[in-house]
Amino acid sequence: MKPIGTLSLALALLGAALAARADEVQVAVAANFTAPMQEIAKAFAAATGHQVLASFGSTGKFYSQITNGAPFEALLAADTQTPAKLEEDGAAVRGSSFVYAVGKLVLWSAKPDVVDKQGKVLKEGKFEHLSIANPKLAPYGAAGVEVMKAMGVFGAVEPKLVQADNIAQAFQFISTGNAELGFVALSQVSKDGKMAAGSAWIVPEKLYQPINQAAVILDKGKGKPAVIALMAFLKGEQARVIIRSFGYGI
Repeated sequence: MKPIGTLSLALALLGAALAARADEVQVAVAANFTAPMQEIAKAFAAATGHQVLASFGSTGKFYSQITNGAPFEALLAADTQTPAKLEEDGAAVRGSSFVYAVGKLVLWSAKPDVVDKQGKVLKEGKFEHLSIANPKLAPYGAAGVEVMKAMGVFGAVEPKLVQADNIAQAFQFISTGNAELGFVALSQVSKDGKMAAGSAWIVPEKLYQPINQAAVILDKGKGKPAVIALMAFLKGEQARVIIRSFGYGI
């Protein structure tokens, strides 16, 4: 057996030390950020050894779960209000929240030629069902309602709405044909500036309030090195490149 060289021994000891310090982070993540977070979690694990255990859902439901004792250590919300409220409630670390992404809303159909590039399909109303995330729980759903009201079509479209629990379910309703079209996050239907399938109208940002998405360290993650490392990673360029690739602003 060959003796282990000094450099090899040092690397082995470093690897063992990193493995010993590796930890898991329980993170609640807004459903619109599913695909980017999956990529970020892989990059974060490769860079730090820490593992992200992510749960995806609506920001409103996560708020309820967190205030009722759910074991999450960090929240990546689809708004800024929820992290701020958690800080006020004492359920999150004060001053730890920051905007990690700015979302973009899109009216999308899984079928080609259903949604035009100007969104005229909303005024024409030649569809049976339009899917939207629950506007009381999901900021993207609230933004969709805001757009329809700004266009003066909400009254006509409201009877055709198929309400989903969150933006991921809204996407599912559209992709399976249960709704011909609907409002989803741009990140769900595009990558690197290219639409994956179907037809879409990227809604002008002047028609809805900016969807600033904030992350915050929750009380259960206070002082935990892995949680602090994840928040720092989200602010770094490696994560931001991934975030931008899904169409988010930052």
